[in-house]
Order: sequence, then structure tokens, then C-alpha cells
Amino acid sequence: MKDSYSKFSARFLGRTGTKLLMDDLGEVSANPGYINLGGGNPALIPEMTRRFRESIRELVDSGEFDKLVSTYESPQGNDLFIRAVQEFLKDTLGWDVNESNIVVTNGSQSSFFTLFNLFAGPCMDGVNRSILLPMTPEYISYGDLLVNEGSLVSHLPKINEIDDTFFKYSIKFDDLRVSKEIGAVCVSRPSNPSGNVITDSEMGKLIELTEKHELPLIIDSAYGQPFPEILFKDVSLPFSKGAIYCFSLSKLGLAGLRTGVVVAEKPIIDAIKSINAVTSLSVNAVGSLLVLKLIKSRAITALSRDVVKPFYKARLLTTLDLCGLYFRDLGVRIHRPDGAFFLWLWIPDLPITSSELYHRIKARGVLVIPGNYFFPGISDSWEHKNQCLRLSYAQDVESIERGLQVISQEIRAALKH
Repeated sequence: MKDSYSKFSARFLGRTGTKLLMDDLGEVSANPGYINLGGGNPALIPEMTRRFRESIRELVDSGEFDKLVSTYESPQGNDLFIRAVQEFLKDTLGWDVNESNIVVTNGSQSSFFTLFNLFAGPCMDGVNRSILLPMTPEYISYGDLLVNEGSLVSHLPKINEIDDTFFKYSIKFDDLRVSKEIGAVCVSRPSNPSGNVITDSEMGKLIELTEKHELPLIIDSAYGQPFPEILFKDVSLPFSKGAIYCFSLSKLGLAGLRTGVVVAEKPIIDAIKSINAVTSLSVNAVGSLLVLKLIKSRAITALSRDVVKPFYKARLLTTLDLCGLYFRDLGVRIHRPDGAFFLWLWIPDLPITSSELYHRIKARGVLVIPGNYFFPGISDSWEHKNQCLRLSYAQDVESIERGLQVISQEIRAALKH
């Protein structure tokens, strides 16, 4: 049967990191005994869930809920939400944008599928273009989203060892080469998987590079500014007319409602709107209206900085203390966690691949993500790619500790052989 499927479908039917991650999440649902340190699910933060319940009650009591679930929205998104986002960006960041610069998508995954395939692959001018990742590791799905296999150019990072425990990736700007075969540049900030936050200097150089070559710079801010603000270092979010900014409501605690926001020049917004219309007719407005008042009142800023960020910062510090307890004699290094809610482990002396380690850990009821999936386009011969694991600290502390204990035991067992 598979031989009769289209080549388009073949890109999504094979073994991918995204499929592995989501299949594992499905197993968690069916087997509550699993300790899930693998997925990107946000934590249930009581204050946030309370606010969302209040918003749902208001929608139901006002009668807006009936209209919300029974009416198609514009493929650009809910007008009230778009206007609120435009005013929010203007007032809080000083951005010179209007409503024609904003479109809503059915989640960040949808945003990036559309954007990557808008700028990469065989183009109308006859050039076959690619998406450039200035530095890997990067988000697990970037390599899976392109319809045309091979339409991704990835670069190795510079590895900076900070002390005996922490290290940090940085961009090797001397290695970046931009040609007419590059359709767009993409970077996440903060990074999923490593928690890396590229510096303001690095961001400035990327903006300068892309503006010089008149290329879109896609900035994935799903975990960052202006919400949910899961950032543990002070950085700015500079505005560039050539940049494409991608935001999400997921990490506020609304992952299941699949709501993404793209801010870009009008022609790009019009293109996404057209693709939304063909592929989805309209976009889901439930998430948009649940946070509408929070955005209009600017409460979303206070909640991000005073509730969401402190929650994850406290969970991070606890997790690092536990890592010190369980990993202290194993040679495990941790990428400096400046944002998001993941720890990125590097085990330089690991004698097996991270994929094999993942399977050993999973066999004991703990889910993590092997690091090799976060280096799309990078050869397997680079040892570092197969020496890393990503784990989430969004779970409860008891689960994190039990998970770290199993992980440390399996690393120790591998090192002994």
C-alpha cells in the first residue's frame, strides 16, 4: 500500500523525531505509570489554569461560547484578538506594526510548516532554496517539516565550556555562508532543546546578515518574549521589518488549543492567510478569546513575569540540585539553562548512542528524548550529536527525582561496560 502513497506523504510516514516524541506522549496517556521527562507539555500552574477557567466561564455566561464553536473565523484569525495583539506589541515593545502584519495559526507547528515550505524547495524563479539554521541543536521538528527532503542547511555550534558542569553553544558566524539558494534563516530563542538564549550581539548579527541579503529571519519565540517569558537572563527583542516573529499560547498552559501568532510584513501574512484558508478554512479561535482580556489589560505580561517565569525558575533550581546529587561523578555536562523548561545533558564519555540510552531508560518507565534528532542535516559521525539527551523539568518534583535516578543508573551502567 505504501508504494502507492505520494512522495509528499513519504516525508511524514518514516521515522522522525517528531513522531517519536508524540508517540511517547500517547504512551504516557495510555500508561500513567510512565515518568514523562520527554515531551514539551507545559506544567499545570494553578494561577494560570484558574485564569483560563474564569475566561471560559465568561465566554459561556455571555453566550459568546456558542458563537465561538459554531462559526468559522477569518483565515487570518479573530479580529478582536489580532487588534489586541497589535496594540499590545505597539504599547509594550514599541513595534511599528498594524493588523495586516499579524496572522493566527493552528499552533506553532502549523506556523513553521507553512513558513518553511513557503521559502524552501523549488521556487517560482527556478531556484531550489533551503532554510538555514545558523546553529544546531534546534527544535526537533524543523528537520521534519519540509516537504522537500534536504531543503535544510544546518551549522555546528561552537561549544564553550563554562566550568566543570556547564557549557554553552554559540553561533560560528565565520562559517555562515548565505547564497541565493538560502530562502530564509531560522533561530529559536530560547532554544528547544538546549535552553540556550542567543545573546543580543548574536541576534544583532543575524538581523544585519539577513537584512544585507534581503532574507527573512524567522524568530521562534514560543518560550520567550513577549509571553510566556520563560527567560532567565535579560535580553531584548529587537524589531526588524524583514524578520518573522512566531509566538505561541502553548507554554502559557494552553498547549491543547493550538494557537500560534505570526508577525511579519503584509505579503507574508497574506500568503499564510491564503494557506490557512485552503488547508484549514479558518483558524481555531478558542485560545485567542481565552487570553483576549489578558492581552488587552496587559495582565499577560504580569502573569508571564510574576507567575510563569518564577514557577519554572524554582523548578529549574530544584532540578539542578538533584542533578548535582545524581550526576556528580558521571561526567555529565549541562547546557546553561537560560530559558524554556528543558535540561540538555551532554555525556562526553558515553560509550553507546543517545538513542540506545533512550531505549534503556524508556524500558524502565522514564521518557526522555535522544539528542540525535535535534541536529538535522548534521552527520552522525560527529560524536557530540549522539552524546546528548533532552529532558523536561515541567513535571512534579517527585517525578523529576525518580526520573533522574533512573537516568543516572543507566548512564552509570553504560559507562561500566
